[in-house]
Amino acid sequence: MTPSPERIDRLQGQWWNLLHRFGADAAAIYAVFDELAARYSEPHRHYHTLEHISEMLRLIPRIGPPGTDAAALPFAVWFHDAVCDPKADDNELRSADLASKLLKRLGVPTETISLTVELVRNTDHRLPFGDDARIEFAILHDADLAILGAAPERYDRYAADIRREYAWVPEEEYRIGRSKVLRAFLERPRLFITPRLFEEGEAPARENLHRELDSLVSARRATEG
Repeated sequence: MTPSPERIDRLQGQWWNLLHRFGADAAAIYAVFDELAARYSEPHRHYHTLEHISEMLRLIPRIGPPGTDAAALPFAVWFHDAVCDPKADDNELRSADLASKLLKRLGVPTETISLTVELVRNTDHRLPFGDDARIEFAILHDADLAILGAAPERYDRYAADIRREYAWVPEEEYRIGRSKVLRAFLERPRLFITPRLFEEGEAPARENLHRELDSLVSARRATEG
């Protein structure tokens, strides 16, 4: 979905408010914003876009308790999908490296950069973190996966957009791979870590996942039969 000028203006204002506290040069602030906006507007993106960033930024204040890092979380949101190559398996690491490079250019404190980088690396949803991990990890995890618990029509658009990002994958191969991903989610004891997202989104997310999986299985059977 092409972002509206109003959405871009709003995101640019949020980016400015996030950065100006560190005394960064205004031209540098806007230059980095333009680079990120361009990345999230790449033609092969259909879900991992500025809409996804906007949805996550709106959600974080609702699920994040007081005391979380005020800058690292939104920075991690902005950078977690900055590199998005559907054919690569190191997007998170490359996105983290980009965050480190650009945030240093903007004069962000080392501690905030380090936490941002660690958060971005963990958005592959494969790296485990224990009960003693900082709350920022749980908040970012849940904000990134919140789409799973969205209203059915929003979830269906998300699923269709993911398919479009993998348009180069043959249909049968995609159904098998996507089904594997959905089953892996459903096998988790819980999808969301924060109490609020678990309460609000766990049941709808499992319904959405089952519904998409059933659709994929039915499509496979139809082609086989």
